[in-house]
Amino acid sequence: MEQRSFGRLGSVSALTLGGGGLGQVWGETTRDEAVATVHAAIDAGITLLDVAPMYGRGEAEAVIGAAFAGRLPDGVRIGTKVMLGNPEGAMAEKIERSVMRSLATLQLDRVDLLWLHSNIVPDDYVFPRHPEAAPRIGTPWSRYVEEVRPAFAALVADGRVGAWGITGVALPSTIRAAIADDPAPAAVQCIANLLDSTGAIYVHDEPLSPRETIAAASERGCGVLGIRAVQAGALTDAMDRDLPPDDGDRRDFERTAPFRALAHEVGESAAALAHRYALTMPGIDSVVLGVKNRTELAECVAAADRGPLDADLITAIDTCVG
Repeated sequence: MEQRSFGRLGSVSALTLGGGGLGQVWGETTRDEAVATVHAAIDAGITLLDVAPMYGRGEAEAVIGAAFAGRLPDGVRIGTKVMLGNPEGAMAEKIERSVMRSLATLQLDRVDLLWLHSNIVPDDYVFPRHPEAAPRIGTPWSRYVEEVRPAFAALVADGRVGAWGITGVALPSTIRAAIADDPAPAAVQCIANLLDSTGAIYVHDEPLSPRETIAAASERGCGVLGIRAVQAGALTDAMDRDLPPDDGDRRDFERTAPFRALAHEVGESAAALAHRYALTMPGIDSVVLGVKNRTELAECVAAADRGPLDADLITAIDTCVG
């Protein structure tokens, strides 16, 4: 598999195996099938794994523990996450507890990347949608600077974490401020799909502008991990779960009927074409897969092997989704 530069962290495979599918976020699978999928990904040349405690309430991390029993294959790196929000008490204590639980579940003594999974927001920010979720998902800027970054740096210093990064799905202006500030994250997870959409999970009113965030992270020398390449299933041939009519992911699926028709015309599945689009986007170092079984994995690996899309097809895709 193609290897790409990942900022100052060296190189990684063009595809990253994500934990959402392994943790059954994107539909049902079994522990045995998830473990087999992890091994198939490594055999295919994937060198980066991306999991989190919240994927299946620890199931994604447990799959990694079951797959490798504490010994990752040579050259394979792994990242996990910590969701902080704005808790009472010291951030460092919550980070410590989360990391230690993750390491125990993964059966490892260190991870290569620790991602902040929370939305970094200005101090006293009021969420325009779902304001009740603010303490759970919003980490104020001052606490990010004064508590989160030092706690992450301490974990790097004691060897339990190789480097740290942020998830760039919150307020774009604040995310780009975090990228520009010192110390900058070693890596940023950025929305990378042909809709420039996060569907149901975006809770802010500020325009998302993910391509500007990708460019800012790449220019700063951060590794850029593209996420939601198929936009939670909206860019596949059929949604794998029932959603209400007003759900953002459902609306994206309905909006992209012309894209599915175009994919059929060029002999691709919608998911394969969406992954190739994300892999072709400037500034993207690796694209996270949300696959839950070996069949889905094989389709994505085969799509990556077919290489980047040409300019005419990129233009046709952009045109058909407006």
